[in-house]
Amino acid sequence: MPTILLQNATILSHSPPTNPHEIPKVVPLRNHSLLIVNNFIAQIGPSLDPPSSDTKVIDCEGKIVSPGFVDTHHHVWQTQSSGCHADQLLLDYLAAGSLTGATFSPRDVFWGQLAGCLQAIDGGTTALLDHSNISYSSRHTEAALTATECSGIRSVYAVTPVQRLKAWEPLAWDEDLLPSWIFEQIERLMKAPPLGEGRIKFAFGFDWYFLPKEAIIGLFDRVRNLGIKLITSHYTNTPIFGGVSVPKVLADYNLLSSDILLSHANQADEDDIALIQQHGAHLSSTIDTELQFALGHPICFDQKCHPSSSLGIDVHSNNSSDLLSAMRLGLQAARGAHNSLFLGHSEFKLMAPQDVPKTKTTMSSLPNGFGKLAFHWQPRPKNPRNINATVQQAFNLGTILGARALGLEKQIGSLAVGKRADIVIFDATTPAMACAAEEDPIAAIVMHASVRDIETVIVDGVVRKEGGKLLPTLITDANLAEVGTGLGETMIEWADVAKEVKRSRTRLKEKWEGINFDRLKTDLKTMLRVNEEDLVDEL
Repeated sequence: MPTILLQNATILSHSPPTNPHEIPKVVPLRNHSLLIVNNFIAQIGPSLDPPSSDTKVIDCEGKIVSPGFVDTHHHVWQTQSSGCHADQLLLDYLAAGSLTGATFSPRDVFWGQLAGCLQAIDGGTTALLDHSNISYSSRHTEAALTATECSGIRSVYAVTPVQRLKAWEPLAWDEDLLPSWIFEQIERLMKAPPLGEGRIKFAFGFDWYFLPKEAIIGLFDRVRNLGIKLITSHYTNTPIFGGVSVPKVLADYNLLSSDILLSHANQADEDDIALIQQHGAHLSSTIDTELQFALGHPICFDQKCHPSSSLGIDVHSNNSSDLLSAMRLGLQAARGAHNSLFLGHSEFKLMAPQDVPKTKTTMSSLPNGFGKLAFHWQPRPKNPRNINATVQQAFNLGTILGARALGLEKQIGSLAVGKRADIVIFDATTPAMACAAEEDPIAAIVMHASVRDIETVIVDGVVRKEGGKLLPTLITDANLAEVGTGLGETMIEWADVAKEVKRSRTRLKEKWEGINFDRLKTDLKTMLRVNEEDLVDEL
């Protein structure tokens, strides 16, 4: 049986929780070793020897061994549109990103998906929830699954019905929102032998809460009866998408439970959060897109939301695919928002009218019987006494809380004997990490590390990145002939993948040049019932 020994490392270990709802603390174990047997962590201890001469030994002196990161919301197929959305808002992205999926062939999906999975692995993500809104045909789904399996990543693949475009001008849709082939395909997938030696599990993506109550209940019952263990939905409340509280709808329909994962939820009110906690549902914050697309401030560090939260990338065509960036940006954004409340503090004061500064607005005057007084708000900035969000919280959002959100906490998300060997090894001697890792390995990862510092990535006991570079990918699936890669069974380097995905991008760009995206945005606003008065340049 294959064995790997990580020797003399600083291992980031989560303390055992005392109850299912506790968020465990991360404890660095210095000068420890970790033994992998087959796909599992077999031993962790201060001094371990190779069990056989065939054991692969990785010298981890001066290195940090971390759980693999868990991404809980990602549209993985969209690699070819990378760079298109850097200065866009949500409506722009929907037109130039999501809807262009209609131009993807199964072959395009394969290369976009494979490149997206490998980007995630390169950044230390070992497991992800793929909200796969590219279900234009069963072949598109097969292509995405084939690429996912070939990549070696652990995936919870959410088959997602999409509104399929029939025409661009004017915008026209296929009237069959829920074609029978989707559910026939889900049934086949659930009955088939496990994909990727069990690395790939299945979920259901759903966003059509405009459907009648009976239809939604019937749909949820149907996929749950097929064995689906996770249902994921977007939840936003903005002038682009809004008006429906998904938690309240699900609760009213008796559908809200621990197998529900909601993305974003930035505008969730106290009742929404209470329902999510009461029913054990989960949240995914996608920091980059939420801040850029005007979805609202991320809620994952909010005290009430944090235990139910996790982190996602959303669209790597818009932002970096590594959770290191998301952890850091989310942490600092939460700190900044909290600190701004103190710095913007004002105090209410009563003053004689002549003493009110001319730059201040007198809000009201007191009745004559109280004398000649006026009241106004006088700025008096404060400073917080303590930090409101910590690197431990950020690290847990990207590891154990992500695993919890996917229902995989017993398998991944932390380093413990008996768990799957999803592991990231950081070089703690790089210019970015050298001193920080000695002081606080968790802070070193969250505040200082980048993809450059990730030396090795192991997924399910298999090394997928070594020496800072992705290892070649073995393509074996018989479906490749149908997908049309033209490769057959072969080992391909990342450089080969990059060439193929760039060729695919060139083909797609030619198609996109014929699309009037301004007209498309106008049609989208009509379809989504966006009020033009709510789209403004300034307040």
